[in-house]
Amino acid sequence: MAGKRLQSIRGIHDGLPAEVLVWRHIEEVARKVFATYAFSEVRLPILEPTELFVRSIGEITDIVSKEMYAFTDQGGDNICLRPEGTAGAVRAYLQGGLTRAGTQRWFYIGPMFRRERPQKGRLRQFQQIGVEIFGANGPLDDAEVLAMAHSFLSELGISELNLEINSLGCPACRPAYRDALISYLNKCTDNLCETCNERIAKNPMRVLDCKVETCQAELQDAPEMIHHLCKACETHFSGLQDGLKALNVPYRINARIVRGLDYYNRTAFEIISDQLGAQGTVLAGGRYDSLIDELGGPPTAAIGFAAGLERLAMLLGGIKVAAVDVAVVALGEQVIPYSLQQSALLRQQDLSVVHCGGGSAKRQFKIADREGARFVVVIGEDEMLSGLVTLKNMATGEQQQLAFDQLVNIIKG
Repeated sequence: MAGKRLQSIRGIHDGLPAEVLVWRHIEEVARKVFATYAFSEVRLPILEPTELFVRSIGEITDIVSKEMYAFTDQGGDNICLRPEGTAGAVRAYLQGGLTRAGTQRWFYIGPMFRRERPQKGRLRQFQQIGVEIFGANGPLDDAEVLAMAHSFLSELGISELNLEINSLGCPACRPAYRDALISYLNKCTDNLCETCNERIAKNPMRVLDCKVETCQAELQDAPEMIHHLCKACETHFSGLQDGLKALNVPYRINARIVRGLDYYNRTAFEIISDQLGAQGTVLAGGRYDSLIDELGGPPTAAIGFAAGLERLAMLLGGIKVAAVDVAVVALGEQVIPYSLQQSALLRQQDLSVVHCGGGSAKRQFKIADREGARFVVVIGEDEMLSGLVTLKNMATGEQQQLAFDQLVNIIKG
């Protein structure tokens, strides 16, 4: 009796070749664009101390209290699968002793984990590109980060996107705003959803981000942070806008943008698509000037963003799987060693090659067709003795006998 067929964990999907091809394209564009802004790639661990996220994100946030995969390992250590990348990047920055090494511009690519309700574009294991600048002291740094994000998405060819910005204030001006917001929300409790009522005391700004229509109706007249900024935050927000205008990056102000993590201040931003339904955020981030200090480092201004590869892939649609360049057909057992050698030589020319394994010509051409080969190199005894090969263009059906150098030139086009 056959055993039960095992399935992947709910919300955790396999990356099969067609999907990985799209991810690799996105990653290659990211590396290309980020390099022009002098960013360097880092590789960060997937496992981190649970305390890192409790201290950085906040113990009462949904991520830590409900969504994080945290456990005690065999050695008694409390560890977790990383739910986001910024806290781990800060830990690495501090652990690496880089606080006096000047501005650090980093990006990283890899999986994150949150046990939330799976839906389109939102998985429990999701691939993410993250960007951080440690030592980003002014609004022009913010503007350049947003310009880089805009360039990245433009280079991918994603259109109809909107950059939305907001200011979340700072410790000097946020307490008074928080009091005003709580006072307003306490008058609306009967008409707010259960989640919003829970957030009033814990993280009232998150109420503004609720997508429930009845809550949104109640929040139309809620006070907004940008009308309660101190002079320093006003100047910073104006400087960001001036920088975006100078860089010709279109934007609009959305006073309802908040971040789900406790460590953000001042600049917050999202890039939105109308093509993804209610979950329309493609890329999001903000400034976090106090996090490095809170995790034991010197006061260091910082800003970053993250983008999910799955959502970006949804906007790109399908990318055609790259065809195999050459399929090698060997006619006769005696030519198989020679045909293997020719396959190896073609691979040395950076061509993708499938050797069809010998046997009948009909079977081998079926393999070439199934692999989507652009060309077929046919090698029989005559070709082996003459040092020539027969090249067939699978798109046109044209065949010709060629020397090896001519063959490579034609395939490479």
